[in-house]
Amino acid sequence: MHHGFDHTEDEGKGFASRLLFLVAVSFSLFQIYTAAFTPFSSLVTRAVHVGFLLILTFGFLARDGFVRGKRLIPSLFLVCVLLSAAVAFYQWIFEHELMLRSGDPTHIDLWVGAVLLMLVFLATQRMMGWALPLICGVLVLYAVYGRWLPGPLNHRGYPWEQVIEHLSFGTEGIYGIPIYVSSTYIFLFILFGAFLERAGMLKLFTDFALGLVGHTQGGPAKVGVIASGLMGTINGSGVANVVTTGQFTIRLMKRFGYRPEFAGGVEATASMGGQIMPPVMGAVAFIMAETIGVAYVEVVRAALIPAILYFLTAFLVVHLEAGRLGLTGMPKESLPNPWRAVRERWYLVLPLAVLVYLLFSGYTPLFAGLVGLLLTVVLILGTILSTALLTKALRFLFWIALGVMCSTFLRWGITPVLVLIAVLVFACALNTKSRPTLKDLVSALAEGARQALPVGIACAQVGVIIGVMTLTGAASSFANAVLAVGEQSLFLSLLLTMLVCLVLGMGIPTIPNYIITSSLAAPALLHLDVPLIVSHMFVFYFGIMADLTPPVALACFAAAPIAGAPGLSISLQAIRVAAAGFVIPFMAVYTPALMLQGDPGWLEISYIVFKVILAIWLWGCTAIGYWLGPLSWFERSWAFAAAALLVIAMPITDELGLLAGAIILLQHVWRHRRRSSPT
Repeated sequence: MHHGFDHTEDEGKGFASRLLFLVAVSFSLFQIYTAAFTPFSSLVTRAVHVGFLLILTFGFLARDGFVRGKRLIPSLFLVCVLLSAAVAFYQWIFEHELMLRSGDPTHIDLWVGAVLLMLVFLATQRMMGWALPLICGVLVLYAVYGRWLPGPLNHRGYPWEQVIEHLSFGTEGIYGIPIYVSSTYIFLFILFGAFLERAGMLKLFTDFALGLVGHTQGGPAKVGVIASGLMGTINGSGVANVVTTGQFTIRLMKRFGYRPEFAGGVEATASMGGQIMPPVMGAVAFIMAETIGVAYVEVVRAALIPAILYFLTAFLVVHLEAGRLGLTGMPKESLPNPWRAVRERWYLVLPLAVLVYLLFSGYTPLFAGLVGLLLTVVLILGTILSTALLTKALRFLFWIALGVMCSTFLRWGITPVLVLIAVLVFACALNTKSRPTLKDLVSALAEGARQALPVGIACAQVGVIIGVMTLTGAASSFANAVLAVGEQSLFLSLLLTMLVCLVLGMGIPTIPNYIITSSLAAPALLHLDVPLIVSHMFVFYFGIMADLTPPVALACFAAAPIAGAPGLSISLQAIRVAAAGFVIPFMAVYTPALMLQGDPGWLEISYIVFKVILAIWLWGCTAIGYWLGPLSWFERSWAFAAAALLVIAMPITDELGLLAGAIILLQHVWRHRRRSSPT
């Protein structure tokens, strides 16, 4: 269900739309203010964050219902808006009293807690469907009635009062780690992406990709892979990436001869890959860093090589598909010059560069995101104020404001940023192409808040799952089952974990999928000597793959209306394009050096990367049935077997795989030359 601000709403037509627009802007300003000055306790910040999420969600539902001419249900949603605000204020005003009577809640406390739970369940159901609320509902019943279950699932059981207090107050339930990360890192990074998009980053990415590879074999599809991958560095949401870059890339691929379902599959695959593409990964990366207690840069380090290999796979498959279909690139003279696009808009990259610099310099993601966001605001204001129509007085005021910001950065102790700010503003003053307005600036605040709704609501709902896990110890039962399987075969344990991720992913987004499966399976994999970060990345990858696999492939169904093809057909094509995405996590478990774990040497890393690239190439040829020319069924079977040998990671399988791969590649080259040579 789409809820947002269309162009008529941005212009302020309709009281409800104007009011929601103001609430969304207020939400973003609140988050920026709390990130910069931390005026409230962490618990109050989380409670108000959830309050805003619920108010906006039910506000959009009420507005849409009234627009369709209904009265009763939208009126109920308006009541939910008021209740959402009341619950947030209750947590804020009575924070101290709630802490003092922790473990002994009053009747009013329990009613407030029960209302909060119902509001979160209802908002999740309206935003994402029934799957996630049903899972959470079953778990809440399990917490209360678990004593009636047979072992090993049973526990002593907990009264409703204790369950409600545990889930609705404190930091073990709804206000747990996921909502903490949502109210800090995630929101700022979503807002950062919204501002950069308004500033013209999407056009820079698409122009650069068009000029770089648009003229090559299968150029339109390669543009989709590169543009979506680049957009993923500032977006981090796969479905949002599909509906933004996909509007351009899917239509481009169709226009130049790709089948609609393949075009949708390429876009869905590349967009989902944005969540694992450093330096700014998806929301799950921040939750992972907080959950396992490592620096964000360690998560980026582990994701780097697999992310590059993932996009290399997509790039290779579209190249082979273009060869099979005989598709050439676009006329080079009709394409933009990639380096000219960079020269004209290079300053847009500076906030991203500062963000990466701060992340890799040991600053927290919250601080880095705040600085990157402020620089993007400066960028947009600089372009607005560079126009000759504005008075010198306004420019003077802008320089004063910039000076205040610089002095703030000096107090924070990051003097290198000052130089980049000066360059940034200078570049803005020279820019005559892009002309954002103050309206764009305010709209970016509202749009960032809207984009944060599905992520934030999911984080609030999975807090229920974490709360039940901590209360009952349910995770240990599944972990014991995985361990029992793992004693016989690590591969079967990994396969079981993968299937859980894919099945859960049929109905829930990547964030709750990761949180549920990592809390269940990752501890068991750790006991099986899988490195901690590798086990969590394994779960993360298959949470992403779940959005591409049938029957409920969220990214593919998002691409369906743009491509004009059924979501299921797009999903089947996405699996072809992302084939290596299913293999890389397994290889990382058996060879942790692929995720730069265990302090590997460059020689070891180079060998593993070479082996994976060869396996990817062989599997790509198998999936498409083409390399230099069409492959016979015998050649495809041989290539598949050679790639499998390279992945298995058992004694002599590497040697056999390299030999088999060399034989099939040489045989295909020889056969192709015989076929091509004149008789």
